[in-house]
Amino acid sequence: MNLHEFQAKDLLEQYEISVSKRSLIRKKDDIEIAARAINADAGCVAKVQAHTGGRGKVGGVKVCKGISDINAFVDQWLGKRVVTVQTGNEGLPVNIISLETLTDISKELYLSFIVDRVNKSVSIILSPSGGMNIEEVAKKTPDKIFNIQLDHNFECSDMEVQKLAPKLGLNNSQTLQLKSILQKCSKLFIEKDLSLLEINPLVVDKFGDLMCLDAKINVDDNALFRHEDILRLKDISQEDDRENEANENDLSYVSLEGNIGCMVNGAGLAMGTMDTIKLYDGSPANFLDVGGTATKERVSKAFKLILSDSSVKAILVNIFGGIVRCDLIAQGIIEAISEISVAVPIVVRLQGNKSTEGKEILNTSNLNVIGEDSLEDAAKKVIGLVK
Repeated sequence: MNLHEFQAKDLLEQYEISVSKRSLIRKKDDIEIAARAINADAGCVAKVQAHTGGRGKVGGVKVCKGISDINAFVDQWLGKRVVTVQTGNEGLPVNIISLETLTDISKELYLSFIVDRVNKSVSIILSPSGGMNIEEVAKKTPDKIFNIQLDHNFECSDMEVQKLAPKLGLNNSQTLQLKSILQKCSKLFIEKDLSLLEINPLVVDKFGDLMCLDAKINVDDNALFRHEDILRLKDISQEDDRENEANENDLSYVSLEGNIGCMVNGAGLAMGTMDTIKLYDGSPANFLDVGGTATKERVSKAFKLILSDSSVKAILVNIFGGIVRCDLIAQGIIEAISEISVAVPIVVRLQGNKSTEGKEILNTSNLNVIGEDSLEDAAKKVIGLVK
């Protein structure tokens, strides 16, 4: 689950981490109150709130010199959609704008905490070159990207921070501040079950103090049952409608940009199915896992979900029957097709528990369904139908 920037900063404040003062605009009537709350006459920064990076590169972050600039920014963005390299062409709706006090910056750093699966730890990533072009820094000057791993107590070594501080251009006072920020961020990361905490930029202001000017937080969905306070922050307007519907029906669905719909049981098999489609120059339109104990009702809902995507030109169903019965999957496919006008071909690969019965159900259905025994043949067939 992703948080808005202002929500992420609220969490940082709970852990006594320094962030800029801010106020929110949800409608035009909020402008004057929000501006007074942060003394915007002295200058402020207006930021669109959407679950995407790269907002500054498309004008979604702007220094405002007064109320007229704020009004113009709100007119430009509130109720509109922001399109960045991360959102795709449809973009994301802008329902909230954050006004923040203007900070006089002397240095921009980069800081993030991630789950490091390779090293089986939480890793801290630091760079002396923070800001909008951090991706370019990682690509062109990887020697400016530094990594520290938390130990088994989820703490970072003071010695490592002390050794790294000169490479970040920090003096003794700032090094102590960095140690404090890292300790507090580590605690936040673990206690709130985060999968990502990114502060970009972490700045040194004109007084020589460290401050978090931007924040991005992702929370592990599987841990949300422990954090009802965070779950209440969820903004479904920032998520794909189909993904929201899938979540309500206990289905694992992620929208992609291809044209071959995929319905698979099991996350690993779903990844393998998408890889196979790509191997033969196809493009999957989604990741959809109906689960190892899929019922015909859930399969029917999943099928309708795939067909709600207008970019889908053909569908590949790949089911390996272990716990799930292939005959129930076949029945779910038929029920879904019977209820929806289906104008795209469907390739089905059934193997395992009751697969013979499932194939018989499909073959006698008189529907536009093509059966294949191997994943390779099924992938080649569905790609050929799309082309």
